Amino acid sequence: MTELPETEWIDPPILAREPEALPDEFPRGAEIPEDLDPLADGVLMAHQAQWLEDESDLKVCAKGRRTGITFAEALDDTLIAAAKRSAGGQNVFYIGDTKDKGREFIGYVAHFAKTVAKEMLTIEDSVFIDEREDGTTKFISSFRISFASGFRVEALSSRPENIRGLQGVVVIDEAAFHKNVRDVLDAVNALLIWGGKIRVISSHNGVQNPFNELIREADAGKIPFKVHTYSFALAVRNGLYKRVCLIKGEEWTAEKEAAWEAQIRGSYGTRTSKMKQELDAIPAEAEGAALTRVLIESCMTADLPPVVRWDRPDEFKEMSDEERESQALEFCETILKPLLDALNPEREHCFGEDFARKGDKTAIIVLEIGADLVRRARFVLELKNIPFDQQRDILFYVIDLVPRLMGGALDATGNGAFLAEKARQRYGECIVEVMLSQKWYSVNMTAYTEAFSDKTILYPRDADILADHQALAYVGGIIKVPDGHSTKGADGYDRHGDTAPAGALAFFASSQDYIAYDYETNRPVAAAEQTRRARHGDDRPRSVDVELRGSL
Repeated sequence: MTELPETEWIDPPILAREPEALPDEFPRGAEIPEDLDPLADGVLMAHQAQWLEDESDLKVCAKGRRTGITFAEALDDTLIAAAKRSAGGQNVFYIGDTKDKGREFIGYVAHFAKTVAKEMLTIEDSVFIDEREDGTTKFISSFRISFASGFRVEALSSRPENIRGLQGVVVIDEAAFHKNVRDVLDAVNALLIWGGKIRVISSHNGVQNPFNELIREADAGKIPFKVHTYSFALAVRNGLYKRVCLIKGEEWTAEKEAAWEAQIRGSYGTRTSKMKQELDAIPAEAEGAALTRVLIESCMTADLPPVVRWDRPDEFKEMSDEERESQALEFCETILKPLLDALNPEREHCFGEDFARKGDKTAIIVLEIGADLVRRARFVLELKNIPFDQQRDILFYVIDLVPRLMGGALDATGNGAFLAEKARQRYGECIVEVMLSQKWYSVNMTAYTEAFSDKTILYPRDADILADHQALAYVGGIIKVPDGHSTKGADGYDRHGDTAPAGALAFFASSQDYIAYDYETNRPVAAAEQTRRARHGDDRPRSVDVELRGSL
């Protein structure tokens, strides 16, 4: 490198010198064809297009290796830097974890500048001057492409300490492998004040890594980052191997694709967690308990009412309708009504229900939303071996007496679909029918488990509730009760983490925007008649107080 001349300051500080054109063979990652037009139909894979379509100021991507996100980001950044300020043009600063990553990124930009922006530009080998807080100066080598718009794309070889001095779009690539990624993220937030944007892209580097913590916080709604996750398997489904064949000039077949993917996965041998981390975007060590016993117990208090449990023998279902109705109503009037009447009429409430008919238990949890926004489980009910009709009658009895009901979420999977549908028909849009799928767990369970860390949810002290939540585990990177999990409750019955999904559904219901209905039922009207109306879905005397909560 030639001797540095006197400095000329540019915002942000860059040491000016004669541009030094770099060789034509400047790397472009996988060798892409010289005439490749990334905007042509079918060139970008679906997940790459989805990443570009998201114009959020803050977005983060957890990716598998070679899924093409850095390629797509380079295209987006080329268009941004080539645009005039009036069209949204800005400077772009790329901060990779190695110098080679910067060279690869700037190579992509050079290609796109020629094929998309139609500009014949020179890559400059320059020096970025970083003034530290202690007054010292650090020289950082960089690769820079300047556009006719007056903006540039600059790839820095290492993280500047004075990152707050940057202005524009900042791309932090392989963030999980930066030494102080949390400091970087804290610093670039200042960019938003002047209209900058932040893109954080990385494969995972362990469940305790700040990058994974960033994603957990974003999933829990604590920070406004939009989260994207793109696995290697998704990229293959979206045509990754077809593009490999195109570049290599080979014919694609489904058989060759399957063998290719199997070979790549097989190269990890017995290092399954490493393979899942690098290819499937599942952080290593993210297999095992999601909540510790100490954390769960810290969110339990003796100030909340104890759990109510009601079970019936097998012959109960063989009784006449009238006898079953009578027993269920007596249980509701003598055991449940005092607890429901004790709910604070000044507080909003929501509920969640995890349905079961045989084997496991149905769990119904009513949460009170406190003035401090803490969700307190003021009512927890478990039903064992209760027929469908009586489960419906009991659920409706509970909902009818919950004051200021803001909404509820019911498990609509399998046999639960019937009751969830009936509840929505009866109570309207404040009832959410939830299919407990992998997608639902991946989107919603992080927020629920984070509530234990924040102490924003409280349960009564109960050994079974504790065991249920201890059952929550990372299964393929998703928090859920494992399918084969089973424990014995304090009453000797089998459990499948029953209150954990019910609690997650109640917490989910507490965060929804919908119309809340407050029902005041006419209990003095013959109880048997009311139960009959509930079972058949007839109208019944009631007054409805409707409060608009958010937009529908």
